[in-house]
Amino acid sequence: MGFKKSRECAGMTVLQASRALEVSPVAVYKWEDGRTAPDARRLPDIAKLYCCTVDELLSDNQPSA
Repeated sequence: MGFKKSRECAGMTVLQASRALEVSPVAVYKWEDGRTAPDARRLPDIAKLYCCTVDELLSDNQPSA
């Protein structure tokens, strides 16, 4: 599903997610576009916030070009 889709499915904006996770909105955008990744220790917290699994966060079902 990936970070962006998981956040959207949870009905959250980038600003809401960043506030809940105590990171900048830029950090959330970078996770979503693949420029950076959150620290692995944060993944369970992000998954809980987005009501998904860590596996779903890390999977990206986008078709290959």
